[in-house]
Amino acid sequence: MNTPLLQQVSAFVWQEADMLDHGEFADWLKLWTDDGLYVVPIDPEATDFDNTLNYAYDDHAMREKRVTRLTSGESISTWPRARTVRSLSRLRVLGEADGVVTVRAAQDLKAFRKDVLREHIADVTYELRREGDGFRLQRKVVRLINATDTLTSIGFIL
Repeated sequence: MNTPLLQQVSAFVWQEADMLDHGEFADWLKLWTDDGLYVVPIDPEATDFDNTLNYAYDDHAMREKRVTRLTSGESISTWPRARTVRSLSRLRVLGEADGVVTVRAAQDLKAFRKDVLREHIADVTYELRREGDGFRLQRKVVRLINATDTLTSIGFIL
């Protein structure tokens, strides 16, 4: 196990989670590579995201639109904005190739909106491109454990 690498990627994904929980969406957008992809598949076994249905399949432009929707107050499904707390655990470096580190983690997300507390549990896979002394998000795939069930509210970034 490469403990220094695990510490570096853990710090990065914890920072990303903290930014999302505290609504630092402009800074969150800067974490991404220009060709980065944020995916929340409906089928938890899916690997071909281009040809399957997804809750989210966001390139750069769609991430910006998602953030605008979350912050504008004009979307009834996202206003008032949910207050969220993410806990990330079980981080594991799956590999590194061509400057990209692949990491998998467990995420427990609690969301409170309109007097209702909801919980969303997921396996999250990150592809982190090395840039200088740090990383940028090249891909983030959030596999909700109940993705095939009826989801009542996911009007925020998982």
